[in-house]
Amino acid sequence: MSNIMESHDPYAALRYQDFRLLLSGRFLTSFAAEMLSFAIAWELWLRTHSAYALGMVGLVQVIPVLLLSLPAGHIADQHNRKRIVLLSETFLAVCALGLGWLSYTQGSLILIYVLLLGIGISRAFNDPASSTLIPQTVPAEHYTNAATWNSGVWQVASISGPAVAGIAVGIFKSVTFIYIFDAIAALTFCVLLAFIKGKPLALARKSPTLQSLREGLVFMRDTKIILAAITLDMFAVLFGGAVALLPIYATDILNVGPTGLGILRAAPSVGAVIMAVSLAYLPPMKKAGQTLLFAVAGFGIATIIFGLSTSFILSVAMLCLLGCLDNISVVIRGTLLLTQTPDEMRGRVSSVNNVFIGISNELGSFESGFVAGLFGPVIAVVFGGIGTLLVVLALAKFSPELRDLKTLDAPK
Repeated sequence: MSNIMESHDPYAALRYQDFRLLLSGRFLTSFAAEMLSFAIAWELWLRTHSAYALGMVGLVQVIPVLLLSLPAGHIADQHNRKRIVLLSETFLAVCALGLGWLSYTQGSLILIYVLLLGIGISRAFNDPASSTLIPQTVPAEHYTNAATWNSGVWQVASISGPAVAGIAVGIFKSVTFIYIFDAIAALTFCVLLAFIKGKPLALARKSPTLQSLREGLVFMRDTKIILAAITLDMFAVLFGGAVALLPIYATDILNVGPTGLGILRAAPSVGAVIMAVSLAYLPPMKKAGQTLLFAVAGFGIATIIFGLSTSFILSVAMLCLLGCLDNISVVIRGTLLLTQTPDEMRGRVSSVNNVFIGISNELGSFESGFVAGLFGPVIAVVFGGIGTLLVVLALAKFSPELRDLKTLDAPK
């Protein structure tokens, strides 16, 4: 009996100091990033009252992800990964300070988008290098547990970030301080990162950039289970990008103001934290593929109900359910990336994943804003949910590797 309890220790990854330092830094930067996302959306909506302006926030941040993620993955696999994270976080801090100045002076909207582009560049280089930090801080047998807590902490930040931002903006009638806080958070993470010793991971052999990129793409193509999982997530979030339109729902449909917007933005993360804690205590999944497909299908249905809702309570409930279901996808995909990827390939595989995630999150925001500008927010959200259901049906039919996936353990 004691052996069973030990194998299901819900706090296994948290028993390592390096992982606790990493988790603390990620909470801080995620909390600040969520506040910044709230600030940008709220400020642009008040200044422009344009759905296109909200959609452009996603577009300018996805451009560097699409253009730079693959080269960034190559760099992460051949150079000091911690140093790359330090440099990218510092650059992000500079861009955040610039946004703070533009907010204070009511500066050019064009310059705001330029600095958001800079933040996108920072994240394009940060994410592939940062993906190697969890394997440096915990043993392989705790990857699933680490991925669960990593997702849970990010979701806690996503709850508290928008909520605190909404309340603070409602009180102070300004978002300038949020940008400054984001810069401080990025620099604080750099300090925490310096204390992480971490076990060394193998780097890739030196090779020309194009050859290195080709190796990463071939690996992703041949590892069909990872490819199917991230493809499912990409299209589901691409079509189900209701979060980008929350400022419109808060002001024009639900009439709840900035405080209500903070609650709406936090609701998916409330659900995700509940699910993350549940997954940490539950035994390992035995039908992970089917679980993923049902979760994403439920995500699509909840998106449709949210799109049609005019009740604040029902809208919050559906967003909470969205977070629960999405976190299942996040944990399964995150664990597969950890267990199925060799150390020397982590940067490039993460970069390909970032392209998929960037397309789904940021381009999904652009798509939602564009469709909402043409047909209205309700049609944009409802048809997005329908698109998600169609993607699930397609993957269930044409990806037997995903449909038949049983365990998330590393291959023997």
